[in-house]
Amino acid sequence: MAVDYIVIVVYLAGMLAMGWWGMRRSRSKSEFLVAGRRLGPAMYSGTMSAIVVGGASTIGGVGLGYQYGLSGAWMVVSIGLGMLALSLFFSARLARLKVYTVSEMLDLRYGGRAGVISGVVMWAYTLMVAVTATIAYATIFDVLLDMNRTVAIVLGGSIVVAYSTLGGMWSITLTDMVQFVVKTVGMLLLLMPIAVVKAGGFGELKAQLPTSYFDPLGIGGEAIFTYVLVYTFGMLIGQDIWQRVFTARSDRTAKWGGTIAGTYCLAYAVAGAIVGTAAKVLYPNLANADDAFATVVKEQLPVGVRGLVLAAALAAVMSTSSGALISCATVANNDIWSRLRGAVRGSDEPQDEVRANRVFILIMGVVAICTALALNDVVEALTVAYNLLVGGLLVPILGGLLWKRGTVQGAFAAVAVGSLTVLGLMAAFGILANEPVYYGLLASLAAYVIASLATEPTDATVLATWRERLAGRDPEAAPEPVEAPR
Repeated sequence: MAVDYIVIVVYLAGMLAMGWWGMRRSRSKSEFLVAGRRLGPAMYSGTMSAIVVGGASTIGGVGLGYQYGLSGAWMVVSIGLGMLALSLFFSARLARLKVYTVSEMLDLRYGGRAGVISGVVMWAYTLMVAVTATIAYATIFDVLLDMNRTVAIVLGGSIVVAYSTLGGMWSITLTDMVQFVVKTVGMLLLLMPIAVVKAGGFGELKAQLPTSYFDPLGIGGEAIFTYVLVYTFGMLIGQDIWQRVFTARSDRTAKWGGTIAGTYCLAYAVAGAIVGTAAKVLYPNLANADDAFATVVKEQLPVGVRGLVLAAALAAVMSTSSGALISCATVANNDIWSRLRGAVRGSDEPQDEVRANRVFILIMGVVAICTALALNDVVEALTVAYNLLVGGLLVPILGGLLWKRGTVQGAFAAVAVGSLTVLGLMAAFGILANEPVYYGLLASLAAYVIASLATEPTDATVLATWRERLAGRDPEAAPEPVEAPR
């Protein structure tokens, strides 16, 4: 185990070192929050691949493979489909807007303060995603290293908070590139083939398991539909994903770099399901399916390789955690606190925006760690996050992009009605029920259409400005100046 510990320590130390390096590059708000909007195809596709393939995709994806076989890939496949749809149909337009948050996009499109309530919903979503990723540290460290749950959460969370606070998006981008390589080697090139060989090969898998394990629809049509509704559409509108789109240096980079990331996600989905299927043959009586990943790594991999694959699991979790953390802090500072401060003081006073965003990352990181210590159920927390996101924000965001008759009153009604419906139905049917997101989305759509048609169309000047920004011609969206090195 000593070699495994060394691999993990070197990996974690490297994450902190990249945070320090990124700090020297983050001298403006644009550099800190969106890496100066200048990532090229290689870095963009790598960092986007890292964030979409997180801890849930790794540990959860293998767990679903253990339960259902190859059809267990559908959760992660749905994430990949969402990434492909976002990249091919929307990313170029989003990159041209030159905004920092989803709420800013809503304000720009509707010409009002629809972004205020949407900011609260988006903040709740990003916080819960950060919390679920932070909880996952406990699973990895506890099962493989026998580390106390509290220590594991504080250690893993503190490292992510440290490098994210130091360098912002530059640090996160650099660490994500390393994490992308580590995940690819650890999961696709090492764990998947080793697990299959240890289980006796694909022939033995088919001989030992029911035929349903090899049915691509074996998990059930309703489950597949829910995954697509929640995760595919969730990928289209999440602040954590949009903020990465804003880092692309060109429309082409956003479109094709994201397409590569989506394709990578599909491959990762299949690999996770195969590992889970092999684990079912090797360990048919695990009490918890989510332990399949850690059990295979601990019991079947040789020393050194085990440390690398563990680092891959940490990489997956850290990618999700850091992306959600900076998104949560960006929303909290730019969409909530700045608006409240401006309303109270009557104007926005000048401030050191890099310092302010660093403070908010630190605060949100502490909140995420404390919340993770208080919660145990990752699935329920993530379900709440995605139900609120899809039920409350999908309609006004896509409506703003696709329907010019949508108004600020319609957007406000959609967010409020959809979010309240989701919360009410989760209380009535249970957090894990499908009804909240189904009916919440329908209620949001109805509220949006009715309120938009019942109110005056959006002002022509607002729409003209919106079209100019979509075309990338608005002078106010010019890149921010960067301070000279001191």
